[in-house]
Amino acid sequence: MANEAIRIFSYYVVNQTFLRESTMANTKQKIKIMMVEDHKLVRVGLKTLFEESSDIEVIAESENGKEAIEKARLYKPDVILMDIGLPDISGIESAKKILEENSEQKIVILTSHQDETEINECLVIGINAYALKDINTEHLIMVIKTVKDGAIWLDSRIVPKLRSRGGNLIPKKHISRSEFRAKHANLTEREYQVLKLLVNGGSNNDIANELCISEHTAKAHVCNIIQKLVVDDRTQAAVKAIREGLV
Repeated sequence: MANEAIRIFSYYVVNQTFLRESTMANTKQKIKIMMVEDHKLVRVGLKTLFEESSDIEVIAESENGKEAIEKARLYKPDVILMDIGLPDISGIESAKKILEENSEQKIVILTSHQDETEINECLVIGINAYALKDINTEHLIMVIKTVKDGAIWLDSRIVPKLRSRGGNLIPKKHISRSEFRAKHANLTEREYQVLKLLVNGGSNNDIANELCISEHTAKAHVCNIIQKLVVDDRTQAAVKAIREGLV
C-alpha cells in the first residue's frame, strides 16, 4: 500500500441497495431545493424536469451568488444546487458563506468545471456533492435524495483530481478519534481497522492480508462501512473519514 499518498479509486460504484432505500425514504415529503444558476435556459430546463418528479420541489431560484446567500437564509431549502461560474461572486464563495451561516445546509455543486483547485476548494468548505452538468437526470435526482440523507457524492471523473494526503488537499476537520466514534458509534472496532486500511488505498485483498481475514469477510466489512457512513462507495467512505479527521 502507498504510504506517501492516498490512492483514491477513480471509479464510481453505486450501492444500489442504499439508493433504493433512500429513494423510498424520501417519497413521503418533497425535498425542497434552490437552484443557483446564471443561465435562465438551464434553470428552466432543470425546473421542468424536477416538476415531473413527485419527490422534489423547487422553492427558489437565483442567478447570482449574493442573491443565493440571501435566499438560502430566507427560504432554508433542503438542498441547494450551486453552479460555480456566477456573474458576481463564485459559487464556491457563495457556498462557503451559506455553510458558515448554516453548517447543516446541503449543497450540491452542479457545474461543467473540472479544475483541480476548484474541486478541492469545494471539498474544503464542506459541500456534499460535486456533479458535472452532463449527469443523467434520474441520477441527479438520486444524488439529491442521498445528499438530503447525509451522503457525500463525487462524480467519478473528478476523483483522480483529489489531492493526496501529502499535498494536504483533502480537507480535515481535525476532530479526535473519540469524537468520530461518538458520531459514528455504530462502527465496530474491526470496521475502524478496515476503514483506516481503505483510506490508505487498500483493496479487499490488501485488507484481508493485513488483518488475516478472508477476502469475503473484508468485502463484507467494507459494505457495512459504506452503509453505516451513509455513502455510496469506498471512495466516498475514504473521503468522509479524511474530512472528518479519522486519519
